[in-house]
Amino acid sequence: MSQFTVTGRFQARDGYAAFETTVDAENEDVAREYVLSRLGSQHGLKRTQIELTEVSQ
Repeated sequence: MSQFTVTGRFQARDGYAAFETTVDAENEDVAREYVLSRLGSQHGLKRTQIELTEVSQ
């Protein structure tokens, strides 16, 4: 498994909040899905409220 760094922003109470996280995944698509799932569950967000700007290895 490779490490991917995912950056983006999500809707917070007072605008948008930026984030950068590193995850272990098989490929970029799996890393993208994992981050969307985790942020959605932690912050109570829908996928449309999360913008991923970059996924890099």
